[in-house]
Amino acid sequence: MSDIQVRFATLQDAPAVAALHARACLAAYKDQVPETHWSATPMAKRVSFWKEAIEYGEPQVVVATVGQEVVGFVGFDRTRDPKSKNTTGEIWAIYAAPERLGQGIGLALWDAAREGLEDEGCTDVTVWLPLLHEKTLRFHDLAGFKREMNTARTVPLGGVKVEEVRLKRKLA
Repeated sequence: MSDIQVRFATLQDAPAVAALHARACLAAYKDQVPETHWSATPMAKRVSFWKEAIEYGEPQVVVATVGQEVVGFVGFDRTRDPKSKNTTGEIWAIYAAPERLGQGIGLALWDAAREGLEDEGCTDVTVWLPLLHEKTLRFHDLAGFKREMNTARTVPLGGVKVEEVRLKRKLA
């Protein structure tokens, strides 16, 4: 039996979500994006961003906890891609604490996001992922996402260019 619990984030979770986001990005983009890029944003600004997201539900934020510790989070909502149908949802961000990868946190968060998007009337879901993140791509492949190669794009991050691709799957 898993000790992972998922629930909608509260304003009190914003500092933990911001700190986890910073640590997870640093680990995920190691050797791709300079560390200085992640440390350049003050933690107070990160916390403010997540407080606003949690308060206004843009995106909706769900946290995974073990005991009182926030060990992962997912942000999801309608897609931000202007050419997509209004029944398309998007995973805006999904992260687990780096030291807890492979413990089922991502799956628990994905399940919560899928249910939330279905409740919103979405029939499809997309996610943008860096092509160099093999573990992340594999997780989404196993969750039924398929790569849309014609969507590849280059995103500047910390003075370097990161190649991303959109993945998509049906919700039902």
